[in-house]
Amino acid sequence: MKQLTEILGIKHPIILAPMFLISNARMTIAAIQSGITAAIPALNYRTTDELRAAIREIKAAAEGPFGINLIVNKSNFRLHEQLQVCCEEKVAFIITSLGSPKETINKAHASGIKVFCDVTDVKYAKKVESQGADGVIAVSREAGGHAGTASFRDLIADLKANCSIPVISAGGVGNKATYEERMSLGVSGVSVGSIFIASEESPVTAEYKQACIDFGAKDIVMTTKLSGTPCTVINTPYVQEIGTEQTWIEAFLNKNKRIKKWIKALTFIRGMKSLQQAAFGHTYKTVWCAGPSIEHVHAVRPVKEIVSSLL
Repeated sequence: MKQLTEILGIKHPIILAPMFLISNARMTIAAIQSGITAAIPALNYRTTDELRAAIREIKAAAEGPFGINLIVNKSNFRLHEQLQVCCEEKVAFIITSLGSPKETINKAHASGIKVFCDVTDVKYAKKVESQGADGVIAVSREAGGHAGTASFRDLIADLKANCSIPVISAGGVGNKATYEERMSLGVSGVSVGSIFIASEESPVTAEYKQACIDFGAKDIVMTTKLSGTPCTVINTPYVQEIGTEQTWIEAFLNKNKRIKKWIKALTFIRGMKSLQQAAFGHTYKTVWCAGPSIEHVHAVRPVKEIVSSLL
C-alpha cells in the first residue's frame, strides 16, 4: 500500500484535516512548511471567488500540495461551482464527504487531481473504490466532527482486508504515541484535526482554544442537532441545556422523502450558524466542535510545533 508521502510528495504522511470554519490559508501554509499537507472545506468560503483567492494565496506562499474538502450530497447547492474552481486552480487533491463522489472523481481525475473519500464502513469504501477513488479516509468513532461508529482498529482492519486502495486513518491522533499506533496498523497516513484548533494560526476565539485545553476526551458528546448527521462537540453547559437529540418533529421532517433534502439543508445552515457564532463571537451559546484528541491539547502552539509533537 502506497504511503501518503509517496502519493503526494510530502515529508510526513499527515493531513491537517479539513475543519469547518477553522481551516484557513494561514494554517494550510504552516502545514505545508512543516512537511505535511492540509485541506480546507470549500464551505469555509462564502463565494467561489473567495475560494479561488485562498487557493492562489496558499500557492503563492508555500510550495507543496494541499487539498479542498467538498460536501458532495444534495445539501451542498454550490458543489458544481466549487468543483470547477478546484479543477481550474489545479489543487493537489479533493476530499469528499457525505454523498456520492462519482462526478467529483471523474472531473477531478480529468484535471489530474487525486480524490480521497471519507468513509465509515466497508460497503461505502468498496463503492468509492469502484468509482475510482485514489484512497479512503477511515473516519472512526474517535474522530471529531462527523465521526463514524467503528473503532479505528476495527475500521482499518476491515478496510485493509476488503479494499486495495490506500487507507488514511482519521480519528484520535493527538500525540506521538497515537500517531505511531495508527501507522503501525499499516495505513498510508493519518488525518489530524482537533489538536490544531488551539494552534496560533487558528482563526477561532481564545475561548474556543482554551476550551480545547480545559476539556478532555470525556467531555466530547455526539449531537444530531447541528447538521442532522451525528457530530461531536464539547459538552458545554449550553450543549447540556439544549440537548443532543433532534426533536420528534425535526426527526420526522428529515425522513420525509419529498422535503428531506430541503430540511437537511436548513438544519445544516442553522447548525453551522450556531458553530460560527460560538467560534468567532462572545456568546453563552457555546457549541464548539471538537474530537476526543483534545485530551492531548495543553497549550496554544504554532502548527509547526504541533506537527513536531506527533513525530
